[in-house]
Amino acid sequence: MSDSESIPTQSVHGASSWRLASDLVEAFVTCEAGHLAPVTFQTSRGPVQPFAIAPWAPAGELLPPETPGLLTSLRGDFFCLPFGGNGKPWHGERHPPHGETAGTPWTALESSSIGDRTRLVAEIRPRVRPGRVVKTVELRTGETNVYCRHEVTGFAGRTSLGHHALLEIPEGGVGMVALSPWHLGQVCPQPFEQPASRGYSTLKTGARFTSLAKVPLATGGSTDVSRFPAHDGFDDLVMVSARPKQPLAWSTVTVATHGYLWFALRDPRVLASTILWQSHGGRHYAPWSGRHRRVLGVEDVTSYFHFGLAESASPNPLSASGVPTVLSLRSNRPLVVNYIMGVAALPRRFDRVKSVEPRGDHIRIVPVSGTAIEHPVDLAFLK
Repeated sequence: MSDSESIPTQSVHGASSWRLASDLVEAFVTCEAGHLAPVTFQTSRGPVQPFAIAPWAPAGELLPPETPGLLTSLRGDFFCLPFGGNGKPWHGERHPPHGETAGTPWTALESSSIGDRTRLVAEIRPRVRPGRVVKTVELRTGETNVYCRHEVTGFAGRTSLGHHALLEIPEGGVGMVALSPWHLGQVCPQPFEQPASRGYSTLKTGARFTSLAKVPLATGGSTDVSRFPAHDGFDDLVMVSARPKQPLAWSTVTVATHGYLWFALRDPRVLASTILWQSHGGRHYAPWSGRHRRVLGVEDVTSYFHFGLAESASPNPLSASGVPTVLSLRSNRPLVVNYIMGVAALPRRFDRVKSVEPRGDHIRIVPVSGTAIEHPVDLAFLK
């Protein structure tokens, strides 16, 4: 099916969405902003829907007309170009939060099932900086993975970019975060939330750390940001940068109480860093109103924290340390951003991830304790 007018849509949690499904995965992509959720994975331990959906979306709340499309649709995973708040203009460009790719309408080009592959293809043509972005979301028979590709053409100049996955940790569960080898861990270098604006954070602004298990608190001492949720009533943000020469970078969240783990795989030369946004009731201003809870952002990016293009493209402490915070694009040379997300069922005594090892047609997920998982995935997709 390739006629965009004949590709059906349906309202899902308050958003008009396209559906695609394989034997083990059902996924929806919002027409308005290209957000991927809900996604239901059928595992040997039951169905898993790992992504968060903003509480105002299913309720059909009428948000103020000036609300960015990003927040109207907020859910699951979305592609950001440029990544960040984009509050400052860059060379006369005024991009919306996380770019037009995350908050303005997409056009469906194709919905098809051929052999063992089902895919949805959609495009957007940004106006602030002219170009074209083609999104492909693909499912494969027999796999609990989602393959995402964004091909960027005609978009010249420096840009931040990234994937912005939002995971909801189930009630009664704890998400244990593990990342591929990294360096230069830091808490957001500006106050992430301001009490005067009814926003609250608990980490020490700008603090450096060498372990997710020991991140400085504003009140003294430290906390473990690899465990979520931990601090009720706070929103916090940290960023770590992957060691660039590893062939595969990965992010994982293990929810042992509910029998699954979520993972994301990427090329660290394209997406250099990971932002962890812990959102657990720390925002009391609209539309958050203290109810955005148990949501963990795992955002694989090339960016200077969450600030936006101007801060990422200008000299900053991270780029001075040799970590890329932008990519330089050429209008005649496409950039392809490939990204794989998946869910795996856990053996009974699996606690948290120690390492993810590439094995050609699968990955071997090794725990700190328990039995390793052999999970099928096409790693060649990332190349």
